[in-house]
Amino acid sequence: MKAAQARASPDLDAITRELKRAQDRVEQIEPFTRRFPEFDLQTAHAVSRRVGEARRAEGFVPVGRKIGFTNSSLWPVYGVHAPIWGTMYDRTVVRLENGEGRCSLGAFAEPMIEPEIVFGLRSAPEPGAGPAAVLEAIEWIAHGFEIVQSHFPGWKFKAADTVADNGLHGALLVGPPQDVSKLGAGVVESLRSFSVELSCGAVAKETGRGSNVLGSPLAALAHLVSVLASQPGSEPLNAGEIVTTGTLTAAYPVTAGETWETELRGIELPGLKVSFTG
Repeated sequence: MKAAQARASPDLDAITRELKRAQDRVEQIEPFTRRFPEFDLQTAHAVSRRVGEARRAEGFVPVGRKIGFTNSSLWPVYGVHAPIWGTMYDRTVVRLENGEGRCSLGAFAEPMIEPEIVFGLRSAPEPGAGPAAVLEAIEWIAHGFEIVQSHFPGWKFKAADTVADNGLHGALLVGPPQDVSKLGAGVVESLRSFSVELSCGAVAKETGRGSNVLGSPLAALAHLVSVLASQPGSEPLNAGEIVTTGTLTAAYPVTAGETWETELRGIELPGLKVSFTG
């Protein structure tokens, strides 16, 4: 019986229902790649699209994309070998107008926090565009915290599992947006070279840099454009979308009662301060 189960082909409808139920109930399930040897990236994208269709039917409105695993130093930790992406919705993006706020963790499974750079698009960059051309497509830049989660226990999975689980997206907390035109002439370089210090309470956790994200958040956005162009069934970026470009540091577990802060140097973006509740 076990051998027969190991050879079973994945039932996309059943997997979609199981994954969405786990997301809705904040539950964890065994990774699909352990149960189905044929569960590959193509299958995972098909599942992700089906879950997305169910979300839209419930009234969720897509507002942008998240890029994950752009910090290649983390690939060996999680067993992935390339960036991934997911969809963000009006119900998962929260604006922090003054850079401070509160966030309940009750809706997330094994949540972690990631400091990121967020772009608001005035147009969709062209595939193959260089940094300057990508920047021209960006209307505003902000600093944000992405709360990522894993519906697979212990953050043990393969890349296909994370793709199916919407790129592990939980929520995006976006700080005050800054118009690109007000950030000076050296934005391309500053996005590569700036630093961010991440702290929990009075304890400094790590200092990250823009170059940790595929060399620059602009490169991460360019990568996403190329990936979407090459994936059948994936919608291209559109004007008005929000894109968060991946963590600048390691991802850290976050629990209720903690307050996390950032301070940025080398770019004119304010830091964030967020307190977390249960």
